Amino acid sequence: MPLEILPLPDLEATRALARRFAGELKIGDLVFLEGPLGAGKTEFARALLKELGVEGDIPSPTYTLVQTYETSRLIVSHFDLYRLKAPDELDELGWEDALAEGAALIEWPEKAGGRLPLPTLSLTFGLEEEGRRFCSVGGSPY
Repeated sequence: MPLEILPLPDLEATRALARRFAGELKIGDLVFLEGPLGAGKTEFARALLKELGVEGDIPSPTYTLVQTYETSRLIVSHFDLYRLKAPDELDELGWEDALAEGAALIEWPEKAGGRLPLPTLSLTFGLEEEGRRFCSVGGSPY
């Protein structure tokens, strides 16, 4: 059951949500970003990385499967598992090393087939019929 359901009426609300968690992110944190296409997962990840000081373009890892960013506080790896064909492909992506060295944001964690540990934080982004976005926040120690 989610701890909170937050409306995300615009991009600024998504950025505010990212600011809320960016300052608390630490080595070993695993953040699941769940929800349908277009619900705001990648926008949240970009906003969080910008809040941590990443400058320039922050591409979606849809085709590379992982992008890694070195910030002033920690290394953050942004994974997108959408294109995984089988859960065992996860082994080739280095997610265990990413958690040992920094934090990991994982879009489409359900594609891992249960092979990931429980997340530190789980954010489920959604779209209502009217096109309004929201986020369910769960599993957070923050």
